Amino acid sequence: MNPISRLLHPQSVAVVGASSDPDKLTGRPIAYLQKHGFAGRIYPINPRAPQIAGLTCYPDAKSLPSPPDVGLVLLGAEQAIDAVRQLAEAGAKTAIVLASGFGEAGAEGQRRQAALKAAAGRMRVLGPNTIGLVNLTDRITLSVSGALEIDDLVPGRIAVVSQSGGILGSLLSRAAGRGIGLSRLIATGNEVDLEVADCLDHLVEDDATSVIALYLEGLRNVARFRAAAERAAAAGKHIVAFKVGRSEAGMRSAISHTGALAGADRMYDALFRQAGVIRAATFADLLDVPQALAARRALRGHRVAIVTSTGGAATLVADACGLAGVDAPQPDAATAARLTALDIKDATLDRNPIDVTLAGLRPDLFKSVLDTLIASESYDAIVMIVGSSGIARPDLVAKPVLEALPGSSKPILVYVSPEAPNIIKHLNRQGVPAYSAPEACAAALAAMRRMSQPRAGTAAPAPAALPQVADLRAGPLNEAESKAVFARFGIPVVKEFAAATAADAAAAAPKLGGGPVALKILSREVVHKTEIGGVLLNVAPADVEQRCAELQRAASPSGFKLEGFLVQEMIRGGIEMILGFHRDPQVGPAVLLGHGGITAEVFGDTAVRLLPLEERDARAMIDEIKSGELLKGFRGRPLADVDALVAAILAFARMADALGDRLIEAEINPLIVRPAGDGVRAVDGLILLR
Repeated sequence: MNPISRLLHPQSVAVVGASSDPDKLTGRPIAYLQKHGFAGRIYPINPRAPQIAGLTCYPDAKSLPSPPDVGLVLLGAEQAIDAVRQLAEAGAKTAIVLASGFGEAGAEGQRRQAALKAAAGRMRVLGPNTIGLVNLTDRITLSVSGALEIDDLVPGRIAVVSQSGGILGSLLSRAAGRGIGLSRLIATGNEVDLEVADCLDHLVEDDATSVIALYLEGLRNVARFRAAAERAAAAGKHIVAFKVGRSEAGMRSAISHTGALAGADRMYDALFRQAGVIRAATFADLLDVPQALAARRALRGHRVAIVTSTGGAATLVADACGLAGVDAPQPDAATAARLTALDIKDATLDRNPIDVTLAGLRPDLFKSVLDTLIASESYDAIVMIVGSSGIARPDLVAKPVLEALPGSSKPILVYVSPEAPNIIKHLNRQGVPAYSAPEACAAALAAMRRMSQPRAGTAAPAPAALPQVADLRAGPLNEAESKAVFARFGIPVVKEFAAATAADAAAAAPKLGGGPVALKILSREVVHKTEIGGVLLNVAPADVEQRCAELQRAASPSGFKLEGFLVQEMIRGGIEMILGFHRDPQVGPAVLLGHGGITAEVFGDTAVRLLPLEERDARAMIDEIKSGELLKGFRGRPLADVDALVAAILAFARMADALGDRLIEAEINPLIVRPAGDGVRAVDGLILLR
């Protein structure tokens, strides 16, 4: 049996350090197990008590009548290490360690955490620094969370995996208060052994779970997480993640534009997007969005009908939906005619929002409106609004919605405008997503829309063999060397000559066609040449030698080693892009695409994707950035060679794969995208190798 399954479905539990006082923290686990109906065997371990809660108490793990499936360790940090060792020696299959003072507590805590791992041996461990886990489906509570004091905990289809114990308790209590059903809740804590990816792997196969909510502070193993998340997506299990810690401090150490543009949080955005994970924008979304997805109704389009009795609330919902990319169009003529034919007094039925005055309105008429909208080709979803009048008659909306649900696959959401938690709780418990904020309705609809869209794409064909890279020197490559590497992997570069002297540069210039050239200093010690006046454009071939001397004088105060000059053909027209590589210390290697040139960091118009990259990723990056519109013939511009740009992105990604851990940073800026059929050209670039 897999360790997460054993933790969630134990037949026997040893509670190490159990107290006979249920009011104490160490007295809670047995009290909760008994209160919520655990049917397995409970073994309290406490050498000072003969009996706890009517159960025989044992002095230590070796005295147990049989090895427990789970050992729940309630002792302090140092004692917990010894208790884990004893459990492992007694044949326990898994352990949950609640104590803090481990990896989160500095060098001494890290020493303790290593000792805990060693003490466990082959036994699997959840924690330390965890609040435990709860299996609501089977009423198994291996936790000290005070949220388990709640009597009315609702089983449902949403699993929660949290790296914070306090957040697990918060979500459990919030869900109970709103009537939202949960299946399993697991707090992974410091993850000395079992981690988020292990939980995901199990929940993909869990029949009781259809949606997984994640509260993340960081990831130990991004590759395992990504593989598990992609398995979940393939199995139709939706994942919603709320990631905290959005600091961008790490980008300050970067030398390239790419490093500054690809901050740590952007990397998590890329990870979630590629793995099919919805990123919750707010903590509230971590329940609001899964609650809608758990209804398992696909949003096929982006058109919503809003049915209301209060204009202000309808405007709030319509605005929030509009900002989330969900439209509220007017009904088509046939739908408007059917609505108007209902002849409901004082109602405005031929526009959207559809205003049905609640005064004297019967639920059967309300259902007629709902049935008409369900049948309409104009709408893909419906939001019903309960106004203040609904407090006195909660069945006015609830009853028609519940009656309509079986006959429709369209999502139906309810926004409760007044403070009426009883209505929200009633609807949620009946499987109708109900919200107290208009933004929640919009976030839910946007997530449902995204999850309904296919993740189809064409994988990039693998080349027969990657070019060799063993000959490349360590350290920064100069511009000419960098572009030679780009060309080695099939990325077109501008025609150019590297010249050791001004005279050599003058001799090379006529070989580029006789027209004006670009002239640059050549040095591996200079990244941003324009900042020191190291780039001259439109230089006549006859003036090259003189202008080289000018470059040399401008650059001399900087004190870097000048290796010579670079003479390049002038590329006219086209659109400047930036294509870069960035390695995040936690998330891993990624490719960045965006608006290029010297203003790249000013506009910050970029998209990021983790390696490995597929063709669908490259095309999605182009669609994601605002400057991507310039490539598609914006306001009469010629269509750009998007296919050549896609090929360049994939070639750049292959280069990064081939260089592996040797590659620290790489960038092409600008990469000129020419009109359709004319390809792309790498005009400038850098590579930094270990």
